[in-house]
Amino acid sequence: MMKKFLTLLFLAIGAQYSFAQNVADAVRYSTQNITGTARYIGVGGAFGALGGDLSAINVNPAGSAIFDRSFVSLSLSSGNYDNQTYYNDGITVNDESDLDLNQFGGVFVSQGAAGLRKLTFGFNYDRTNDFDNGYVASGISSNSISDYFLGYAQGTPLDLLEFQEGETTDDLYQYLGESENFGTQQAFLGYQGYLIDPVSSELDNTEYTNAQNGNSFDQEYQYTSFGNSSKFTFNAAAQVREALFLGINLNAHTFNFTRQTTLFEDNNSANNAVNSLRFDNEYRAYGSGISAQIGGIYHLSPSLRVGATYDTPTLYTISEETEQFLSTSGTNGEIVIDPNVINIYEDYDLVTPGKATGSIAYIFGKRGFLSFDYSYQDYSSIKFKPDNDTFFQQLNTQIDNQLKGVSSYKLGGEFLVNNWSFRGGYRFIESPYENETTLGDTTGYSVGLGYSFGNTRIDLAYDWMKQDQNPRLYDGAFTNTAFIDTINTNIVATLSFQL
Repeated sequence: MMKKFLTLLFLAIGAQYSFAQNVADAVRYSTQNITGTARYIGVGGAFGALGGDLSAINVNPAGSAIFDRSFVSLSLSSGNYDNQTYYNDGITVNDESDLDLNQFGGVFVSQGAAGLRKLTFGFNYDRTNDFDNGYVASGISSNSISDYFLGYAQGTPLDLLEFQEGETTDDLYQYLGESENFGTQQAFLGYQGYLIDPVSSELDNTEYTNAQNGNSFDQEYQYTSFGNSSKFTFNAAAQVREALFLGINLNAHTFNFTRQTTLFEDNNSANNAVNSLRFDNEYRAYGSGISAQIGGIYHLSPSLRVGATYDTPTLYTISEETEQFLSTSGTNGEIVIDPNVINIYEDYDLVTPGKATGSIAYIFGKRGFLSFDYSYQDYSSIKFKPDNDTFFQQLNTQIDNQLKGVSSYKLGGEFLVNNWSFRGGYRFIESPYENETTLGDTTGYSVGLGYSFGNTRIDLAYDWMKQDQNPRLYDGAFTNTAFIDTINTNIVATLSFQL
């Protein structure tokens, strides 16, 4: 059966957005991973003072002016995530692999003009983040998902949650979305699923109690996400003097993100109205944005180089939609609430933090290099917009309180032997959270190998990254979290040509 598309256009400012956005969304869309060419990944992304690589342009736009000849490259990657999840007394393991186009682009070198020694123009695509992920949190919990519905129900008139004559589930769910908000839809699901009870049967009742009174609930929460974020870079750079290189990037950003969650809950208590349930949610987000970068590289000596870059904040426009399903079984029989409705919400804006990067590299003649990059990015400056929206004002206050400035460190090196290149890298990125529990620090290591055939080069890299996280399963009054130990690995192959 075809789904009904419901665009939620609320009259009350602040109501239309209070359904999905949270601090975790802000962090997700503001984060870029170390992706790109195999050479770039092999040295841990520490390329800010070097240039001469397509993905290095994304760190410092002056890097394209290092090329002496026009250059193109294409990269494929095979990524794998391995999640070990702890939930109360349960432990589960999940892993998955996929194959993606990681990077492609080119730089075109021309003779200088107006006193410039060299001009370069480039285009590059990088897959900046991979949202493919999945885990299962399984164990015995002392509280029920009914807390989630109870939290949304408090303050909601019972009259809104009761069916009118001839009204269907689709009709009422859609009406609540159009005239109220997402929270009222959650109250409707919990009430009609017999997970919450009104204190009074009067239609103007606004207080509710939990129909689940036990303290032992067998829960299995299944999480799956997929999608990616990408950056399309248009670059121009110049060699101004013998030792000075300057560049600018104009970036177009896109992302798509889908999250599917299913919660199964069972209990054997005679005090509970519901003995088993299934609760499904699907959330989809699509974003597009713009940003710019300016940077420079200066050769202090034939061996010592320094670089500096500033990335402007990225301004995203984001679209979102949701679907839901709930079924319960208990003293009231089998109840299925399947609104045949897709909630489509008004677009909003997100401003991600800018970033400053300083770099230094030492060149060992024709034998290789050692390079270091330091970056700083203030995640507490993230802003949801419009500014006059009450909900976004509250969410921006949470961001300011919960997030902080982040330092990242990248160290990498390359050693050349005839036509062979051997590479290694290390990176450390601080958690953007003040508590450093919701999302931990990131530690990564990489190794790489390359071979030059003259005008053609083949490069391979292996990257390993570890990060712990402790996400909440749902927003609202149900506060259960799962601890996840995540290891991501990535194998990248790049084919490059000098023109």
